Amino acid sequence: MLTLETHWTWDFWTARDGATYHLFFLKAPKSLGDPGLRHWHARVGHATSTDLRTWTVLPDALGPGEAGAWDDMATWTGSVLRAEGAWHMFYTGINHREAGDHQRIGHAISTDLAHWTKTSGPVLELDTTYYQGGVEGWPAVDWRDPWVYWSQAHGEYRMLFTARHADGEVDERGVIGQARSADLVTWEALEPVVAPGEFGHLEVPQLFEADGRWYLSYSVYAHAHSESRQRAHTAVTGTHYFVADQEDGPFRSPGPDFFCGDPDGGALYAGRFERDPDGRLVFLAFLQAQGGKAFAGGLSDPIPVRVEAGGRLILDGSTDMIPVGLSADTPAIAG
Repeated sequence: MLTLETHWTWDFWTARDGATYHLFFLKAPKSLGDPGLRHWHARVGHATSTDLRTWTVLPDALGPGEAGAWDDMATWTGSVLRAEGAWHMFYTGINHREAGDHQRIGHAISTDLAHWTKTSGPVLELDTTYYQGGVEGWPAVDWRDPWVYWSQAHGEYRMLFTARHADGEVDERGVIGQARSADLVTWEALEPVVAPGEFGHLEVPQLFEADGRWYLSYSVYAHAHSESRQRAHTAVTGTHYFVADQEDGPFRSPGPDFFCGDPDGGALYAGRFERDPDGRLVFLAFLQAQGGKAFAGGLSDPIPVRVEAGGRLILDGSTDMIPVGLSADTPAIAG
């Protein structure tokens, strides 16, 4: 697994260039003392691997902008794709002027996945046609975690991101938003991919295909479960997903149980699905808290994922692949 002696790491995303996996991850210095402060000091680290287990840490990929910039406080979660003759990173930025409460999505370009140049200004900001800004009971503007891909279904680039719907109970407005672009430069916000329902937000979305079905994964902390959901189900911290028969949906939930969830705080969070060097579907996540201990701040090794005949995803690792506090047969891990 990837752990750093002097820094916490958490949310991450990958890009594959031939046999090499490039890992981009949020990092903040442990010298802050309180891991809760990490969000306001985050930058994007970089590491490479050929097996998703042994990592070579490289110089950071991206950091906050200059004083007064729209992203001068911290750079948060994003994604990378190769298109239009270059590598493109879309990321979340926050600034000091707004005390980090207003999130926007930015764009950086690279030819080698190591050296990145930001484009000027954010490429996508809050659009109130379908989405909500800060309100009483939820003051932050959720507009983050872009997942960008080429849509075969629509013949254009699509972006999925964490957002909140304009209507409904305050603690149930979490949605996965979407936007479209013909050139990765100009973006138009569209209505959410899924309707609001049970959560205050749905973080770090990822769209992927497995065995002929499409999966849209997301993560939620226990505190972001709505009151109505908590009356019916135990609130857990972890990763869940929607499933569809085609890329553009419609997406449906496989049930209330999380794919990987922990009621004690979440040993694994912000999970991502990847293909290992042999083409097998695996799951990686950041290590939030192991065995109820303090914040861990590292990256798990890949855990195999089994796709059942009906499309249900199951963590299929032996117990030594799963961090302390979770096991392959505990009810905390469900499909």
